[in-house]
Amino acid sequence: MVNKKKNNFKILLVEDNPADIRLTQEAIQKSELVSQLDVVKDGVEAIKFLQKFKKDSHVERPDLILLDLNLPKKSGLDVLKEIKEDGDLRRIPVVVLTISSNEEDLIKAYNLHANCFINKPLNIKEFYIIVEFICTFWFKVVKLAKT
Repeated sequence: MVNKKKNNFKILLVEDNPADIRLTQEAIQKSELVSQLDVVKDGVEAIKFLQKFKKDSHVERPDLILLDLNLPKKSGLDVLKEIKEDGDLRRIPVVVLTISSNEEDLIKAYNLHANCFINKPLNIKEFYIIVEFICTFWFKVVKLAKT
């Protein structure tokens, strides 16, 4: 968890690849926009994490979800479907950040109301740029609903 920035934006990263988790954490740590990054490593854990804020008023919901599609236990598409069908969760923007370049995955993600679909770049420098761009766009340009 990253928690030392002056801004109050929270990201939930749903990712099982340790290298991608580390790269995302490093990119987020450089950001002046994000105050907290929580990481869950499978689809079941993601849903449990998101249900916590509904049950406990002291737990704050994430402002943004970065979601990989290829997850153990429950696929990213299944997680996305549950998020977007839940009245308390559906307003959280979900950015699909995946290695998949399968057109079918892209179409399914948008049909399930993903807010955007981004292919993970293989180059580390490009990965950092993408994560920084995501943070800048969602936390400086877009007006987010807090509830």
